[in-house]
Amino acid sequence: MAKKKAITTVSEKLAKVNESFTVNIYDNGFMIDIGGRTEDDDWVTAKIMCQTLDQLITLVTEISEMDQAG
Repeated sequence: MAKKKAITTVSEKLAKVNESFTVNIYDNGFMIDIGGRTEDDDWVTAKIMCQTLDQLITLVTEISEMDQAG
């Protein structure tokens, strides 16, 4: 069975993002949970783990620059 590649950007999962997202804080990092639309215009939710605060900030910056799903 092939190992899945880790998701490191929101745009790997979503083409457009919803207007809100959730950040969960865990003992070993953070998880960002955001919904939006794919390139095929399907609604999906992405959950992405971050091991550091810098990775989380990078994702939040990317989200702020993406088109909104509306």
